[in-house]
Amino acid sequence: MSTPTRTTASTPVVEVTDLYKSFGDLEVLTGIDLTIRKGEVVCVIGPSGSGKSTLLRCVNLLEVPTAGTVRIGEHEVTDPDVDIDRVRTHVGMVFQQFNLFPHLSVLANCTVAQRKVLKRSAAEAEKVARANLERVGLADKVDAYPAQLSGGQQQRVAIARSLSMDPELMLFDEPTSALDPELVGDVLTVMRKLAEEGMTMMVVTHEMAFAREVADRVMFMDGGVVVEEGHPDQVIGAPRERRTRDFLQRVLNPTHAAVGGGPDSDA
Repeated sequence: MSTPTRTTASTPVVEVTDLYKSFGDLEVLTGIDLTIRKGEVVCVIGPSGSGKSTLLRCVNLLEVPTAGTVRIGEHEVTDPDVDIDRVRTHVGMVFQQFNLFPHLSVLANCTVAQRKVLKRSAAEAEKVARANLERVGLADKVDAYPAQLSGGQQQRVAIARSLSMDPELMLFDEPTSALDPELVGDVLTVMRKLAEEGMTMMVVTHEMAFAREVADRVMFMDGGVVVEEGHPDQVIGAPRERRTRDFLQRVLNPTHAAVGGGPDSDA
């Protein structure tokens, strides 16, 4: 399936230049360059341990790069003097695990950061939260608690919580990897809608069909480098690099893959 046509502006939202990240003697990222423009959806694919999640976490400075620069909009997040909390108010992040407050209702989970960080009134925060919960199909769950929801519903709440902060950029770190297969579809549907609405998104995923359908660009990473990058029909449909072809054969034809299995969490 071809990627839907969306208008993307020329304004860079994310600029990563010559990025390196090491954990002790282990070099996880080696000279990564990446630009994501306003309205663009970039999916990052690759085997476990390839550096995908580490790259995503470096963009939001949840991991501090060893070398190189990261800019989000007008802010260089790798500048030691940057107000990273201010930058993060413009960036939503959805993790593999849902990270909801178990003692708070769905509505409260979606309003607490609005009130504390954006200083919105309780009434305004509730209005925004309700609108975003409706956006993800959970308007009827405002009074529920996380333990009363399925994993897919919890992940949609996590997306609504991020959207309630009015982000300019959404980062998704394998948002469906912790879900039972039958719950994946609802989360991907929400993400498709966000893409159609023009949200700038960087998505680490092992959902190849989603990447091919939704992404403007796909990056295949292996061994801490970008092996191949381009339109999803090229990277997934007709990859040029052998490492890309080998990976896709394992993922798309798991019965022919070596024992040891499916994608896991990344380095």
